[in-house]
Amino acid sequence: MSVLAFDLGASSGRAVAGRLENGRLVVEEIHRFPNDPVQVGNRLYWDILRLYHEIKQGVIKARQAGIDVRSIGIDSWAVDFGLIGANGELIANPYHYRDHHTDGMMDEVFAKLGKANIYAKTGLQFLQFNTMYQLAALVKADNPALAAADKLLMIPDLLRYFLTGIMKGEYTNASTTQLLGAESRAWDAELVAGVGVKPSLLPDVVQPGSLVGPLTPRVQEELIVGPIPVVAVAEHDTASAVVAVPALDADFAYLSCGTWSLLGTELDHPVLTEQALAWNFTNEGGYGGTYRLLKNIMGLWLVQECKRTWDKEGKNHSFAELVKLAEAAAPHAAYIDPDDDQFLAPSDMPAQIRAYCRATGQPVPETEGAVIRCVLESLALKYRWVLERTERLAGKTFGGLHIVGGGIQNELLCRMTANAIRRPVWAGPAEGSAIGNVLVQLIAAGDIPDLAAGRRIVRDSFGVAEYAPEDLDAWAAAYERFVRVTKLEA
Repeated sequence: MSVLAFDLGASSGRAVAGRLENGRLVVEEIHRFPNDPVQVGNRLYWDILRLYHEIKQGVIKARQAGIDVRSIGIDSWAVDFGLIGANGELIANPYHYRDHHTDGMMDEVFAKLGKANIYAKTGLQFLQFNTMYQLAALVKADNPALAAADKLLMIPDLLRYFLTGIMKGEYTNASTTQLLGAESRAWDAELVAGVGVKPSLLPDVVQPGSLVGPLTPRVQEELIVGPIPVVAVAEHDTASAVVAVPALDADFAYLSCGTWSLLGTELDHPVLTEQALAWNFTNEGGYGGTYRLLKNIMGLWLVQECKRTWDKEGKNHSFAELVKLAEAAAPHAAYIDPDDDQFLAPSDMPAQIRAYCRATGQPVPETEGAVIRCVLESLALKYRWVLERTERLAGKTFGGLHIVGGGIQNELLCRMTANAIRRPVWAGPAEGSAIGNVLVQLIAAGDIPDLAAGRRIVRDSFGVAEYAPEDLDAWAAAYERFVRVTKLEA
């Protein structure tokens, strides 16, 4: 028997069947599908019903392949949500976190609730698209969907509700809303009231690994399957990715590398200090009562958006071709801060990168290869900046960096990262979130005793590619220039 893991990313989704076989984890991709946002007028939406359709197709394909599915779990990106009316129906398509309706909302919420107060309660990184600011924007706009809503469900909660008819929140994703107490692990009444929503809007929260319920009879009939249980896994995809980090030591640093890069460590307590606030680190919930002390970094979104612009211009390159062009480009010509707000949702990413370089007095990257080289080197150098501050906040020293997620397929970035951080990089597995999703289901079923055993199984099953640091002097000089150009704290 296998468990079925649905892993939804910002640009695509996949269904993966996983099982234990002779002590090794065997995973098989059953279904893969695009996840394209939809622009309607001035609003950017997720096509949530299409995603639900694709989840049902994944279950059907598993049945057709003869896979006996013992449970289902769903993980996705954070912060976004759907609103359910009193009749139990979805009121409207969820907004995409890159929609501009949250522009300026952080300052308005800070004026009311206080930035330091919010951080002391939640320990969450301040990002303008956090659920808190999305809700504040809906309240300010007197949005009729919010006024009619009976319950808010995060994206995996919403899809799980469609399957089971049961509305529950899940802890790791709830912790990204900036409305959940970091220490209490419960909705914070002051923050909820301060945003302007009713407390009953927020669902009861369960811990990852909890069985929520079986597929509804209607879903069973439609998909021609039995009452398959649905488990609330670590539903924030980064939380699932961290579950799958094949670390053998209790103290380790990780980078979940995809559309977003999330770099940090796993702790048994939140870090709510003034320094953590000043560096804008986050303390998100993890599996098994842990906390993920980390920082969000813009990630390969920058490359994806460059490719999208060039594709529209008829300059069609695969991602692999862009990496080859970058490898051939001159090294250390120019840098950007990947997390500058101007890169959040520009209409023309290459033009924005060139404008940044021009404004900071650097050589302007003109070719596709030079632009991608600039992005990849800047990401690697930003990883060093974040890793060193993670060590200082956690009071730990890490011998290297584990990288999981699709970004490990970019070997140039892996090599650059090892060079920039001046220590080894251990890359793998690529499908980290899906594998973590599978692990939580297998632990819940009793097939794996605990998380440590699960991580050993991941390491034995998939292996790890190691990248040793090289060109240390050149990269040390590059880091000094990067910090100076970006005006980051040295």
